[in-house]
Amino acid sequence: MQTPPIDFEIKFETTGRQREAYKYLEDAETNVVFFGGGAGGGKTHLGCAWEIINALKYNNSRWFIGRTVLKTLKESTLLTFFKVCREWGLQSGTHYTYHPIEAVIRFYNGSEVYLKDLQQKPSDPEFDELGSTEFTGGFIDEGSQLTHKAFEVMQSRIRYRLQEFGRPAKLLIASNPAKNFLYYDFYKPWREGTLSSEYKFVHALAKHNRFIDPQYIQNLNRITDKATRERLLFGNWEYDDDPSKLFEYDACADIFTNAAIEGEERYLSCDVARFGSDSCVLMAWKGLHIAEILQFRHSSVTDTAARIMQYEKKYETRRSRIVSDDDGVGGGVVDILHGSMGFVNNSRPLEPLHKPEDKPLEQYANLKSQCYFKLAEYVNLGKISCYKDVPANYKEAILEELEQVKRKDIDKDRKLALVGKDEIKERLGRSPDFADAMAMRMYFELRPKRGVTMAGWVGGGRPRPQNPNDAKVADFIAGR
Repeated sequence: MQTPPIDFEIKFETTGRQREAYKYLEDAETNVVFFGGGAGGGKTHLGCAWEIINALKYNNSRWFIGRTVLKTLKESTLLTFFKVCREWGLQSGTHYTYHPIEAVIRFYNGSEVYLKDLQQKPSDPEFDELGSTEFTGGFIDEGSQLTHKAFEVMQSRIRYRLQEFGRPAKLLIASNPAKNFLYYDFYKPWREGTLSSEYKFVHALAKHNRFIDPQYIQNLNRITDKATRERLLFGNWEYDDDPSKLFEYDACADIFTNAAIEGEERYLSCDVARFGSDSCVLMAWKGLHIAEILQFRHSSVTDTAARIMQYEKKYETRRSRIVSDDDGVGGGVVDILHGSMGFVNNSRPLEPLHKPEDKPLEQYANLKSQCYFKLAEYVNLGKISCYKDVPANYKEAILEELEQVKRKDIDKDRKLALVGKDEIKERLGRSPDFADAMAMRMYFELRPKRGVTMAGWVGGGRPRPQNPNDAKVADFIAGR
């Protein structure tokens, strides 16, 4: 290493949790370290210190610090970076130089730290604007704001001179609790003891930080919003303080403990798999009580229709009380189940029943949004219940999916709409099949009940013709 013009001394005083994370950052096995889970745990300080130490250790190495918004990075994370430099005697203009226009910090030994905007833009979904720059390692601050795609892209870029330096690819992510890929890829597997050996999660809270001002913890205790306090003070991952969310977490959990609210009318709702990638989810209802759930992988249109007809017989459900999505593959199922309801996501919302709580028709962007808002109303009021021996993986899927359903453009004066399904799949890593099946049940709560049968009519009023596949379904059921 070159001799610096002015001496400096690295004195990295760490907390116990920071030492644990640093050990993983320097071992030969770990590729990604996720550090955090609450406010005040020393996340940003750890990330900046780790990058400075390694930038000085490896001459002409290349590192990055990323955040979803570059402006925010410069106004927060970068200030911590400079603070660490000052504490260690590293002087601007001597040991390093900051170039704000290029958004890069260059050290006297040739090493560089790039500041990166990691927001996924509709105009650049593949992050082509980042170019093909390779890095020796990287630190992502506030990963709760990051998309899974951004995480994958930046992880793939860590390959610069690794063999020469004799070190594996290393990525550090710092974040407070969030229901995005960090929950599903790190926290949940860590909690269940199934986290991959290449990933490490270090749970750090304010109480684990011996250097923190006690006043900071007192301020966290004073937070009146329960979800925010649970997340930031206690690192509770099951709470989400996103104002755009439709469903309250406690109310979702109550679905499985609410007293059975069984009605006389029987219903079936089915989210049909598309393109062979998702799963079919069929729910049998007694009023607003989920009596049974069946999940099965994509099968032929006739096989899917046959399964629905089996449950139709089992629960003595009227054909006009069966609904399945009418988009793509689902349309074939509706064609076979003559007399059932076809759910068209982007069709016009239904006319309200003129109850005091009903919103005007024109407030909803489409039928799907209308049904999800109605489902959220029912769930939050404790009107939905579920059978007691529901499989644990079904229960978990329902809770995870409902939490990801959020209102789109909450700060804009627009029709009530939901965030896109692609965004939900990005966060979950799968399609929200259980939640969609639940939302379709609300079709019957919203549909006008005027004593006129609507069997076989879909969306704008298209009647379903008799279908020759009916005979094939009958043969399937009979085992012929």
